[in-house]
Amino acid sequence: MGIFDRLSTLIRSNINDLINRAENPEKMLNQLIVDMRSQLAKAKQQVAAAIADEKRLSAQVDTEKKSAEDWERRAVLAVQEGRDDLAKQALLRHNEHAQGAVQLHETWVKHREETEKLKLSLRQLNDRIEEAKRKKNILIARQKRAEAHKRIQETMSSIGDKSVFETFERMTEQIEHEERKLIAAAEVNEDLSGDTLVKQFQSLEVRADADQQLIELKRKMGLLPAGSPEQSKQLGKGAAEAELVEDDDAPPSS
Repeated sequence: MGIFDRLSTLIRSNINDLINRAENPEKMLNQLIVDMRSQLAKAKQQVAAAIADEKRLSAQVDTEKKSAEDWERRAVLAVQEGRDDLAKQALLRHNEHAQGAVQLHETWVKHREETEKLKLSLRQLNDRIEEAKRKKNILIARQKRAEAHKRIQETMSSIGDKSVFETFERMTEQIEHEERKLIAAAEVNEDLSGDTLVKQFQSLEVRADADQQLIELKRKMGLLPAGSPEQSKQLGKGAAEAELVEDDDAPPSS
């Protein structure tokens, strides 16, 4: 089982454990991101170790190649000095190091390919974690909206009780009834108290003031000239009414 296979299994295990515990969704998602980032950090360490091994193999290949070149040069020197026996031994060493370089180079090539795959998987895992973080924010927002909707529905259900509104209506009718009783009592009190004659004259004075204000308004608007017949008519009407009052008060003639 590879590094990322083990990582994927561990992450799935953590997800299932959190879901089975039915924790708060926001807390669960946050913890999941923390776990994923923790596992990502461990994966980075293992990928870094693989890269270090790949560089070590590359250095060993270079060392074997250099050793092969050195023993070939020594073989040449032995031949030049007439020492064929030493030249043969040097060539044997040259062949050993040359074959070792070839084998190490093949191992290094395969390890480098695996390391590149690990790097790609690591980048993909990092991208998936970043995507999970973005989805987490969306899921948390949706979860909060669902909770708010639930609270609103519960509130509406509680205030939708008919008995509450019926009580409110009864209180409104009772208050309006009391207000009408107070208004009626005030009217009765006003009608049955005070000097009736004074009230009658007050009513006449209010009406006379209104008539006079109307005349003044028409005069300002140019509808009536100064001392207009309408004004004289109003004054004459008042005089006639006064005369009728005097005739009613006079004693009958014999």
